[in-house]
Amino acid sequence: MIDQETQALYDILLDAGAVKEQLDEALEERERSGKDFRDVVLDFGFCNDVELMNLIADNLGTEVVDLLQIDIPTATLDIVDPETARAYGVVAIRVENDLLYLAMRHPLDTAAVDDLRFILGRDFQVVVAPDEQFDEAIEKYYPFNAQDMAAMFGDLAQQQGEYENEDDLESAANSAPVVRFVDFVIRQAIKDKASDIHFEPFEHDFRVRYRVDGALYELPPPPKVLALPITSRVKILSGLNISERRVPQDGRIQTKLNGNPIDLRVSCLPTSYGESVVLRVLDRTVVNLSLDSLGMDQALLDKFREIIHLPNGILLVTGPTGSGKTTTLYSAINEINVIGDKILTAEDPVEYDIDGIVQVPINEAVGMTFEKALRAFLRQDPDRILVGEIRDFITAQIAVEASLTGHFVFSTLHTNDSASTVTRLVDMGLEPFLICSSLVGVLSQRLLRRVCYACKTAYTPSDEELERLEITREEVGNRPFYYGKGCQICKNTGYKGRKAICELMVMNPELSELIYNNAPTLEIQNKAIAQGMRTMREDGLISIYNGETSVDEVLRYT
Repeated sequence: MIDQETQALYDILLDAGAVKEQLDEALEERERSGKDFRDVVLDFGFCNDVELMNLIADNLGTEVVDLLQIDIPTATLDIVDPETARAYGVVAIRVENDLLYLAMRHPLDTAAVDDLRFILGRDFQVVVAPDEQFDEAIEKYYPFNAQDMAAMFGDLAQQQGEYENEDDLESAANSAPVVRFVDFVIRQAIKDKASDIHFEPFEHDFRVRYRVDGALYELPPPPKVLALPITSRVKILSGLNISERRVPQDGRIQTKLNGNPIDLRVSCLPTSYGESVVLRVLDRTVVNLSLDSLGMDQALLDKFREIIHLPNGILLVTGPTGSGKTTTLYSAINEINVIGDKILTAEDPVEYDIDGIVQVPINEAVGMTFEKALRAFLRQDPDRILVGEIRDFITAQIAVEASLTGHFVFSTLHTNDSASTVTRLVDMGLEPFLICSSLVGVLSQRLLRRVCYACKTAYTPSDEELERLEITREEVGNRPFYYGKGCQICKNTGYKGRKAICELMVMNPELSELIYNNAPTLEIQNKAIAQGMRTMREDGLISIYNGETSVDEVLRYT
């Protein structure tokens, strides 16, 4: 289905002389790739960015402006509050004869125009500006500083934290300072590409932290007495019951940042001093679902690609929580997502929508378990199946049955390395001969922080570091090691971004025989290494030699 904005741009280009067949082809590419229609139009070369802006401006009877070169009065900027500016991607640029001129990132989005007329309580003239200027302009004209938090809360912080009824609590949660604070925390976390946001109550303080590249960073804390209104605000946004604080609750927030949709999964947990609330940030503009972007060694990546194109079998991706298993699986099924195959996924929850794949959310509260989903999948004529996690014997057994009847099954398991995955499956109750018949490969992985590219510094490793890595100076040769000194880009951490280190155990007759004979984990591991499997420690060493990560990171995870 074509949205109003896409249809409007399609009609503009058609009126400007574009060939209908080519425009229809661009629409098909938009559906296939999930890209914005505007980006597809530019990729297809119908016109360049400047020509496209002028076409849109002519159609709307308006003008094109340079947001970064104009001088905007404060009184004009104040007409639009920062929350609205960020949510809708707009900047108020001037007022003439009481008519507001408003630059919009999506000027053809009539639904957004109607929303803004209602929010602002006035009419306005839309103007067009370069898409890439909006992020910088909104940060410039509508800044929001964490250091201003104390002043923002004002008299609200004087409350004693006791609320006579739910209405009082809801009123406090919806007060302007609390709304602005929660909005700021969410947007700051998204801007810094955080994966999680933590609101944590303690006896004497209330901490707010977010996780970037696997490490937690703390924001200036709000007053302790505002813990309840702030957590209640998050629960209101996610549709949860604010009066229920005795049992865990899960919810979801869908919002926009600079016009881009952001999905937040909310988890509330009762503690001794109030509810701990964690938000998992799912920003689709940040995640690159490409196997090439995972940072795997090329030889290992080639083997992995061979496995995912097999017609049947089970591929398991293992590692602890937060090791990137889901992203690896998404990247794998994204690569094999072709018209000729039907792919079904069962996930808890569905984290990213992928065009052309049937994705089923697991909901154990209503009885929709992995087991039930898998049984239903086998009646849906799939070619490939993704099971978010194998948690028990029954799920494992159905996955094996599916693989033995001509399906390829992807799934995850919580194990420390590739070889111990076999032991875990046996412990679940699977017969060794079934494992031999179905398992085609196990990828075990961890995510390591990358050394910051801007402050990367070479040094000669000490004897102590080499001893901890269990390697000799002869093995290192004259290769330097690297660390990050700390700079503004990496917020003085020395790290920016993450990469995967992996070990891939590919099944073969020798390994199958060991598994069939119930060989111990160490024997299976040694055989896999003898046949060419590189361990995660060895993969980590290569990352150190390549200057991608540090000694501390490799030792921390291997």
